[in-house]
Amino acid sequence: MSPTHPHDTLHLPPLERARVVGAYAATAVETAQALGADLRRLGEACGQALTQPLPDLSVRQYLHLLDAAANQLGEPTFGLQVGQRMRLATFAGYGLVLCTCRDFRAAAAQTCRFEGLAHDLGRSEIVERQGVAHYYWHSPWLDLPNARLLSESVVAGIRAFAHWLAGGTLPASEVRFTHPKPAEVPIEAYERALGVPVSFGAPVTELRFPAAVLDAHIPHADTSLFPELERLAGEKLAARDRESHEPPLLRQVREHIHQRLMHDRATLGEVAAAMALSARSLQRRLTQAGVPFTALVDDTRRELAQRYLRDTRLSLTEVAFLLGYRQQSSFNHAFRAWFDCTPAAWRVQAQAAAPARRAA
Repeated sequence: MSPTHPHDTLHLPPLERARVVGAYAATAVETAQALGADLRRLGEACGQALTQPLPDLSVRQYLHLLDAAANQLGEPTFGLQVGQRMRLATFAGYGLVLCTCRDFRAAAAQTCRFEGLAHDLGRSEIVERQGVAHYYWHSPWLDLPNARLLSESVVAGIRAFAHWLAGGTLPASEVRFTHPKPAEVPIEAYERALGVPVSFGAPVTELRFPAAVLDAHIPHADTSLFPELERLAGEKLAARDRESHEPPLLRQVREHIHQRLMHDRATLGEVAAAMALSARSLQRRLTQAGVPFTALVDDTRRELAQRYLRDTRLSLTEVAFLLGYRQQSSFNHAFRAWFDCTPAAWRVQAQAAAPARRAA
């Protein structure tokens, strides 16, 4: 496979919709704060108050944050320092999945699959050739101002988190960056931070290491939790992908459906009126978008059903009511069609994974 990826194969949203989850961005904020940065000024630079819990940032805001922090602190290696502080909580939505993988090959596959839960900064790829594993990091945003801090933080973060999973240092042979070496940073600073020889001006950001590392077991991994955590992460990823790529009209309709389900008012006419449209106009616009109103109602119910069932304070009858079902049997029938099990069985499976989520 070519080390480069066309933009349209990365499955990233357009730049105006590309986001960085607050938990991932929080590592950069915490690093800046620990180094003495003025968070108020950083917030002004990126156009977002850096309060806790940190909201999601746009990709542009995140890049502004890295750049502003490096300039304010006079730290040209700020990206490397952010990466070195990355931990389980940084990888929002899928870090726990990696902790339940049997070996690093499985963890690498899940990283490539789920990293969209943490950010739209780029996508990972693993290729093996003649006993060498090549970790490629592809990003369409590296032409934006000072994006070198981004790729440096990503590579340092992958190294730091892999060491944490292994409980020790993993071997690697080389790191390559696409950008030129900054004149103010000696090569030794990069090599101390990353623990390997570093070069610049490569066609793609790359980390090379012995392929045998992929088959190394992850110490203390509780593989019994993997199926449930992987399923939950898959659900979150599907929802996030849809939110990132679908037209604003569909997001608005879903929100109105959500607000009206429990009152049995999630009808085409009710939603159209709330959006100051006629039912015919809304129906026509949904037809143009290729999504029937009934499908949006069904999708919204399915996603809310999972959210409500994880809240053990709600009885199954209450969950059915919140979703607009007046009969428990109707809810059970719909749920079986969605997940091939009863709501009660699904809740038991979700509770089994809850201790691991709380431990994180």
